[in-house]
Amino acid sequence: MILDKNLIIANVDKRMFGSFIEHLGRAIYGGIYEPGHPSADEMGFRQDVIHLVKHLQVPIVRYPGGNFVSGYNWEDGIGPRESRPRRLDLAWRTVEPNEIGTNEFAEWAKRVNAEVYMAINLGTRGIDAARNLVEYCNHPSGSYWSDLRISHGYQKPHNIKTWCLGNEMDGPWQIGAKTAYEYGRLATEAAKVMKWVDPEIELVACGSSNSSMPTFGQWEATVLDLAYDHVDYLSLHSYYGNPENDFSNYLAKSLDMDSFIKTVASICDYIKGKKHGKKTIHLAFDEWNVWYHSREQDKKIKPWSIAPPLLQDVYNFEDALLVGCLLITLLKHSDRVKIACLAQLVNVIAPIMTSDRGTAWAQTIFYPFAHVSHYGRGAALHAVISSPVYDSKDFTDVPYLESIAVYNEGNEELTIFAVNRNPAEPLLFECDIRSFTDYRIIQHLVLEHEDIKAVNTAIFPNRVVPHNGGNAQVQDEEVTALLSKRSWNVIRLKKYG
Repeated sequence: MILDKNLIIANVDKRMFGSFIEHLGRAIYGGIYEPGHPSADEMGFRQDVIHLVKHLQVPIVRYPGGNFVSGYNWEDGIGPRESRPRRLDLAWRTVEPNEIGTNEFAEWAKRVNAEVYMAINLGTRGIDAARNLVEYCNHPSGSYWSDLRISHGYQKPHNIKTWCLGNEMDGPWQIGAKTAYEYGRLATEAAKVMKWVDPEIELVACGSSNSSMPTFGQWEATVLDLAYDHVDYLSLHSYYGNPENDFSNYLAKSLDMDSFIKTVASICDYIKGKKHGKKTIHLAFDEWNVWYHSREQDKKIKPWSIAPPLLQDVYNFEDALLVGCLLITLLKHSDRVKIACLAQLVNVIAPIMTSDRGTAWAQTIFYPFAHVSHYGRGAALHAVISSPVYDSKDFTDVPYLESIAVYNEGNEELTIFAVNRNPAEPLLFECDIRSFTDYRIIQHLVLEHEDIKAVNTAIFPNRVVPHNGGNAQVQDEEVTALLSKRSWNVIRLKKYG
């Protein structure tokens, strides 16, 4: 690996380390919110969960969905709790009590030092509900909706600046699913009035629900052809799993994310060129994660309960390695991907798990995300990498070394993130850092385990945790390390003298 501090991909947007909380399963009820829990604060928010979320340093959280938002009346979640209706949520076939809504979630976000990334309903609702929600959240006072917010106890506006225009509107599973033309027109008109209410907001249009959709590509082109002048980002969603129990193929799936990003970026640039535009449409990868462990379990849950244990994937060590590879891939595309949301944050396909009235703990995927969130802020560097490769069932020329570096000039720190995909052998890592004079190793974190299926639980929360015993060293302006077989590595350097 060869690094040069002047070969910069982009400065990493802090929103790259975002997450997502939907009104789904136990993400909210029993997750962030559990009145009566020993750690609950005066609003019913679990402080043990707040502590773990703050450790992740999540700067932005998407809310309230997800599929849920396409049937959600945001007005149900404001005002006195005792007057809020219970509704059937058709997206997940549960009952939504509306104990948590816009104001409560905005308050929770403040407590974890995060901004809200608000989704609007373009399934059953539309332009009018969208502009009213922006007014309720962001207008200072002197109008119906802003004064209503004030009457609900929130004098200051929430000042939410990032908004997404619906969710997965191409999906037949989505309430109010639309063709690309139908969605593009609606998104355009909603975007116009939302920005008329608050010209400072940024808007994300829905891309395809995933890259295997039959309309993928054409959907993006049609939507942007209609909405280009009014939106700032296009969304991407992708989830990965290992139902075949094929470790080598599983860890290669970050190559799929890489191809997905490149394809969508090229479509955005095509529309920019077609319109002779000056604005570059950036990408919001606002749903990504591993998701497959809980699918069979979810089929057995009876409908129409409140906060059932849906999508509660229990993540193992190999999942953490893939998440590490996906994070590296996002950093490699930090010139185009400005927003990314690990989906989701608590209990629902999440790095944090809780038990009712009990403890909260970190799943295996918590650790690579935390490492990149802590040390991946700065300038992502173009790295020249030469690595042995392998072929798997779905991929060819998969490098055993997946790696990138981020340079924080202000702190005079360089951090190298590296995954050794080799399931059986360590990998000798050599990195030329000749442009980083007088840098020394301050830490080499390693996440490794002999059992790739090892998991963390409430009883054994520290079965899979990183250690600080990596062997990286610097000599003659070269970093060397022996990366353990199937391992996640964070090599931190700092200038001295």
